[in-house]
Amino acid sequence: MAKDKTPATPAVRVLRQHQVDFTPRPYAYEDKGGTEVAARELGLDEHQVIKTLVMEDEAGTPLVVLMHGDRQVSTKALARELGVKQVTPCDPAVVARLTGYQVGGVSPFGTKRQMPVYVQRGILDLATIHINGGKRGFLVQMTPADLVRVLSPTPVDAEQ
Repeated sequence: MAKDKTPATPAVRVLRQHQVDFTPRPYAYEDKGGTEVAARELGLDEHQVIKTLVMEDEAGTPLVVLMHGDRQVSTKALARELGVKQVTPCDPAVVARLTGYQVGGVSPFGTKRQMPVYVQRGILDLATIHINGGKRGFLVQMTPADLVRVLSPTPVDAEQ
């Protein structure tokens, strides 16, 4: 774990606290570029770049969904999996309040509020993943096994 150029985000602190072997992967952030820009800048397959989405059910209960960068979440399929009527994305201001991160830099690690985490099942089959480290333009490379160890996410099939 390189410490010299690694931002001291809450996510990085959580990963270090859990002794996760991760590789910092900074890149040139582009506003609204998403996982496509991250993959291009780092020379990665966008399928291995994991996006962190904050959503809520019809009762306003927030949750985190982890999805492949090149795929979309089917909110209907996710709602069925969770046994709720509806799931919708949270407003960016709500995301910032719940996580402490700006949209474009949201990490599932070190969020201000503890929320249930759901992971698209196929992510767990990848050898390595690249996921936001808590800052725009900063991913961390790690194994899905470490993601599971730290977050204990519930696997779902919510791809569109």
